[in-house]
Amino acid sequence: MRSEDVVETLNGQQKWREPTIKTLLSRLLSKGAIHAEKEGRRYVYSPILTRDDWLSHESKGLLDRLFGGRVAPLVAHFGRHGKLSKRDIAELKRMIAEMDNG
Repeated sequence: MRSEDVVETLNGQQKWREPTIKTLLSRLLSKGAIHAEKEGRRYVYSPILTRDDWLSHESKGLLDRLFGGRVAPLVAHFGRHGKLSKRDIAELKRMIAEMDNG
């Protein structure tokens, strides 16, 4: 995807200006999340990481930095601050039950 394509796509979803988007592309490139290949005077960007790989890496980093790598304190934090809906709690209970039975 060319940078112009990225700008066009994000302009429909975000209220970011072109320089902001190009800065984002540069940061993603330096972090190894995307690859850039020069075609003529333009660059074509492609992902290196899948969304699942990125989510796994980022969530592990968050847990490690803020909660010593443990999930329970993260959930407790959200529970104490009213960020878990009844639906969230029911889903967590269902997932825990599945893990216990699995």
